[in-house]
Amino acid sequence: HKPYGIILVVGPTGSGKTTTLHAALAYINKPDKKIWTAEDPVEITQKGLRQLQVMPKIGVDFATAMRSFLRADPDVIMVGEMRDQETAATGIEASLTGHLVFSTLHTNSAPETITRLLEMGMDPFNFADALLGILAQRLVRTLCKDCKEAYHPSREEYDGLVRAYRGEFDALGFSYTDDLTLYKPNGCDTCNNTGYKGRTNICELLDGTSAIKTLIQRKATIDKIRAQAAKDGMTTLMQDGIRKVFLGLTDLQEVRKVCIR
Repeated sequence: HKPYGIILVVGPTGSGKTTTLHAALAYINKPDKKIWTAEDPVEITQKGLRQLQVMPKIGVDFATAMRSFLRADPDVIMVGEMRDQETAATGIEASLTGHLVFSTLHTNSAPETITRLLEMGMDPFNFADALLGILAQRLVRTLCKDCKEAYHPSREEYDGLVRAYRGEFDALGFSYTDDLTLYKPNGCDTCNNTGYKGRTNICELLDGTSAIKTLIQRKATIDKIRAQAAKDGMTTLMQDGIRKVFLGLTDLQEVRKVCIR
């Protein structure tokens, strides 16, 4: 609901960043909103969006496209990727001049994104002022609904999940009882005997709070940023993944595949 600032969606290639960005744009896509995008390539099209495919070979890169957009005074700008210092700086500048900017970055976590951008030479005060939030995400395979097998976990397995969660686990409300049920893959015709069908995302959202902005201005270490984000209520990728294990959506093996500590 904020009219200007920058929101970043981060993760490796194939983690659903573009889909998430377009879902966010679809949510705010109204006739009175002027939304321009620069993408490489344009993978998803939406009515009401002015979408441009960048072509570096003829000099139309992300930074050039963004500068051209600013002359047209859009309300919202989406830049496919902040690949270099110039694109990142232009994106931050655009967000400080009354535009809502969405973009992506190839980083492993939300806190790491802050240190990466500072290392790229971003002005810490401008970046702190512009930041609204950073969403890190991964895609995990979901257990097949037709054949997933319910089982009662051992106390050892349960304690292992609690240790891997590394946070206020009690707040999830999954205590060890005789009724506790987890699920594991099995295999049937529906899922081609893999035990998995479909995918879901696991996320961590770092909010651009005043405390986080202060740490950015001070060029704080990633550990301090991560600790403050947790204090502000950020759930890590691993924590969101473990919550989805207890909800029966996926299993720990899938979560561990995509979560790098």
